[in-house]
Amino acid sequence: MTIQASIGQFEQFVLTAILSLGENAYGVTIRKVVGDLAAPKSVSLGAVYATLDRLEDKRFVRSWLSNPTPERGGRSKRHYRLEAAGERALRESVEASRRVCNAVEDILGAIGAPGRRLKPAR
Repeated sequence: MTIQASIGQFEQFVLTAILSLGENAYGVTIRKVVGDLAAPKSVSLGAVYATLDRLEDKRFVRSWLSNPTPERGGRSKRHYRLEAAGERALRESVEASRRVCNAVEDILGAIGAPGRRLKPAR
């Protein structure tokens, strides 16, 4: 197994958005999905673009410019696609999140169960 750079939660949100949007993955649509995933926290378009740049530097995503569109005054949209390395990083991150959730549920019971508290450290 090759060791790969880990991703943070916000990067996980952005990669998930790109994966779910397919051919419609560009800044505004990615921000909408990320906003839904991050709710109730608000998400700025600038944070999404900074993360997209970082993910592209890591070669987890690839971007390209579309043909100009009349609804954008003749400007192109920058589209994003998940690369194989990005998919691997997302899968590894999801598995790590599952392990954390399982550990928390072992301690607290089912997530959302009322009245449960962490056991004190000994």
